[in-house]
Amino acid sequence: MARPSMAMTLRNGLSIPKSRSTSSYFVIGTDLLRNVLFLLFILRWTWKAVLQWRGRGLFGSIAQGYRFLRRISYALFLRSPGVRSKVQNQVSEAVAKLENKLVPQGPGVSHYLTLPKEGWTAQQVRSELDRLEELDHTRWEDGRVSGAVYHGGKDLIKVQSEAFERFMVANPIHPDVFPGVRKMEAEIVAMVLALFNAPPGAAGVATSGGTESILMACLSAREKAYAERGVTKPEMIIPDTAHAAFHKAAAYFRIKLHLVSCPAPTYTVSIKAVSRLINSNTILLVGSAPNFPHGIIDDIAGLSRLALRRRLPLHVDCCLGSFLMPFLSRAGFPTQPFDFTLKGVTSISCDTHKYGFAPKGNSTLLYRTCALRTYQYFISPEWSGGVYGSIGIAGSRPGALIASCWASLMSVGENGYIDACHSIVGAAKKLEAVIREHPALKDDLKMMGKPLVSVIAFTSPTLNIYDIADSMSAKGWHLNALQNPPGMHVAVTIPIVKVINELIVDLIAVVEDEKERERVRMVEGKGKKGQARGDSAALYGVAGSLPDKSVVVQLAGGFLDTLYKA
Repeated sequence: MARPSMAMTLRNGLSIPKSRSTSSYFVIGTDLLRNVLFLLFILRWTWKAVLQWRGRGLFGSIAQGYRFLRRISYALFLRSPGVRSKVQNQVSEAVAKLENKLVPQGPGVSHYLTLPKEGWTAQQVRSELDRLEELDHTRWEDGRVSGAVYHGGKDLIKVQSEAFERFMVANPIHPDVFPGVRKMEAEIVAMVLALFNAPPGAAGVATSGGTESILMACLSAREKAYAERGVTKPEMIIPDTAHAAFHKAAAYFRIKLHLVSCPAPTYTVSIKAVSRLINSNTILLVGSAPNFPHGIIDDIAGLSRLALRRRLPLHVDCCLGSFLMPFLSRAGFPTQPFDFTLKGVTSISCDTHKYGFAPKGNSTLLYRTCALRTYQYFISPEWSGGVYGSIGIAGSRPGALIASCWASLMSVGENGYIDACHSIVGAAKKLEAVIREHPALKDDLKMMGKPLVSVIAFTSPTLNIYDIADSMSAKGWHLNALQNPPGMHVAVTIPIVKVINELIVDLIAVVEDEKERERVRMVEGKGKKGQARGDSAALYGVAGSLPDKSVVVQLAGGFLDTLYKA
């Protein structure tokens, strides 16, 4: 039998260790990869825990975890077979009630669901417009509505209407076709920049409203953080009283939102609490001047110092304060720093369609530098239709609204806005003084903070505040209910200024009636603060108190659906 050659023996001997070595390397590599991935997993969640601990503290983290578990548990309960059907029935009943209230029915009401075969005459259109104008509604014309309608009087509306008609077909996306609109828009932005003490090199844009202004400010901050710091998981820190548009921006642009509570008695944001939440993913800090719920101005100076120290953008939401905040001192009222004179403020939103008295659909967003503005631009250089660029979300925009806004600012002027500020804030302070000092109100109503502008918010330590809101509604007033904590507010406007005494008289009467009901309850042995009765109480007092907000979401969704019931 032939013996194997030495070469073959060596080859066979070497081949076995090679196979074993490859297998061993594979096992070692797999183990190493698994260990590395596990280590990264541990590091990631450890870092998240550190940030959570640093931002919320031990007790805050425990409270947050408790609320999360409570919300999940209640959501599961609402989804159980017996409960789910009952909840759905109640939601359906509530939505049907909304529809009956909002969608006009009955004799004399026509519904047009298809185009008319032949176009109507101008007189037919006018007649139907008259009927639509007279549909049953809260009499905003008589000053019975909080906020909502910020017009500057009939004479100004005439000027606005003429400007609107002259530029009816104008579209600022074509500045060469409509040069007058381009000029007016640039001048609107320049005037508002000057009003807020913008430094040289500052820039701004006109938008369709406060929500778009806030959305664009958040988008600009996100894009800036990505371009300059490579942030791919953006976060922003806002007071929990900041406008809901910041929540919308967070949802649209995938920005993690940190809410900082603004507790009584000041209802302002804590600078220390904001500072603890800042990390490498933070793209934006936010303050309000003032906020919508309580009309309180945040410590913008403190936020400015923090923003400078941490090298972060700071946005000031002055949509509601608009043309009141810049004129407070000149109208003889106390104020506090809030604008570009604070070095840390990098952007400001200001609604010209609120206390600037321009028609709805007008707002501005101001930036400390032109470079900040470019982060909100959209430019498509390779589109087959040509190079496309827009300053924000919209492409085509109504030049008529820009013309009406420009006409408003030029018609009212500085002295006009000072006079308006004096009247509006003066009426607000009159209402505040009555709530604090009137014998019939001072023990049962409590001011929420110390407002400096036009919003007066209050709650009640002894009565159900939502019953007060509903009773005011029964008297023809459309005021704003608040939640977390329960309250209501009045946003004073020029129409309300004229009827502020009527509002005070009705508020006193309503509170007296509610106190009498409570006295009766006590005599009957039923205890204080009886079960709330009206629509506001049902939404905010009952559904709003549930840990899981899915019922409220369904009700709000039903309301939005109702808006398009023809």
